Amino acid sequence: MVLPVPLIRLQCGVNSYDWGKIGSESAAAKFAAATPSDTLSIQSDKPYAELWMGTHPSNPSKDLESGRTLLDLVEANHMLLAPSVKARYGNKLPFLFKVLSIGKALSIQAHPNKKLAEQLHAKDPRNYPDDNHKPEMAIAITDFEGLCGFRPLGEIAHFLSSVPSLRQLVGEDDAKAFIATVRGQESDDSSESTTQNKRALQSAFAALMISSQEDVAAAAKALVSDAESKGSEFADGGVESTSGEVMSELVTRLNKQFPDDIGLFVLFFLNFVKLSPGEALFLKADDIHAYVSGDIIECMAASDNVVRAGFTPKFKDVQTLVDLLTYNYAPIEEQKMSPTEYPYVVLNRTAYSSGSETTLYDPPIDEFSVIMTVLNGEGSKATFDPLDGPSIVICTGGKGKITVGSKTEEIKEGYVFFVGATAELVLESQGGPDDSFTTFKAFCEVEDHSNGASL
Repeated sequence: MVLPVPLIRLQCGVNSYDWGKIGSESAAAKFAAATPSDTLSIQSDKPYAELWMGTHPSNPSKDLESGRTLLDLVEANHMLLAPSVKARYGNKLPFLFKVLSIGKALSIQAHPNKKLAEQLHAKDPRNYPDDNHKPEMAIAITDFEGLCGFRPLGEIAHFLSSVPSLRQLVGEDDAKAFIATVRGQESDDSSESTTQNKRALQSAFAALMISSQEDVAAAAKALVSDAESKGSEFADGGVESTSGEVMSELVTRLNKQFPDDIGLFVLFFLNFVKLSPGEALFLKADDIHAYVSGDIIECMAASDNVVRAGFTPKFKDVQTLVDLLTYNYAPIEEQKMSPTEYPYVVLNRTAYSSGSETTLYDPPIDEFSVIMTVLNGEGSKATFDPLDGPSIVICTGGKGKITVGSKTEEIKEGYVFFVGATAELVLESQGGPDDSFTTFKAFCEVEDHSNGASL
């Protein structure tokens, strides 16, 4: 029996959450609408938040031609995944690939590690539907803002000293104790100092998070008034990474989205990051974060577990969040990824001469990596070595052709394809000299990303 060529165009579901961008302003909605569907009609007043690409049962992708779910297809044909991937992760994709379109802030959240995920799922499967961890990577496709990880401790100490309403909620004793502990040893990375610093950070953060809603609402009114009246002088001018002007605008904007919310004060504990298109962040399990605005490609281990504590009308689990965090602290530059050139691809002469490129985002986990390919002009071609694992490819701009074996398909903005294991993949651009054909490919190989070659 001759197996079909493992190139499958997918129909992917888009979720409508309150924080999504509205109507066709949402990249997730635009990309979903590029594929014919009986059930999707983009409404101009409705928020569209996430396009899901993968086998996760909450929103599984489907083969556009047959209507079968991708999960059904990989369960029926294990070779689509590769024996090594199946042996380790079972009959499903080990990653979940998404496009997020963020119109207003997502919840302040973290994702539990594998052990805690199993415990939470067993105890509360309604709120924690998976028993898997959820490390994730975000790659900006438009300008992006987010809150990611705890700030350097000196910055938090500055805000506790310069923002009276924050200090009031944390409490005078806890604020003083934090400042006294970290003063002079913010950058001391000895084991003893790091342990003391993390304990002090956890104590101050926990003190904030257990504040009553009445206290938070009263403090928020004072905070917003302060931010609006002081502008660039807010928080004594802020800190080097986040000026008073930026913080005052952020407090004012987020209060309009979530009035009197504890998240307005969590801002002062977390790094505020801006990413330009192509820049990326990796978030380990147990890392605190909240996305604020923009469109991103997101890839994660296949899980839908979220522990939330602010900026959300959904279920909040404050004590679990406080307990699970690592309390690692670092400047935001240390949390950005450093992508590299992807070596296992051949570009034709047209691609080289037009400045086309393939970029690898390779986080320190096994479940996934992502390749961004930008082919400029007409006839630029990238031929990728076969991978010992499955891939999903989405086009985010331009148009071209995608080929696996004898099968060639048109691909343009919003089109999504599954590529089975061990298949050589060819992408070729179509368009004018000033056009760019941009794709993102998520993939998994269990051993390494080199098919046996040495990196």
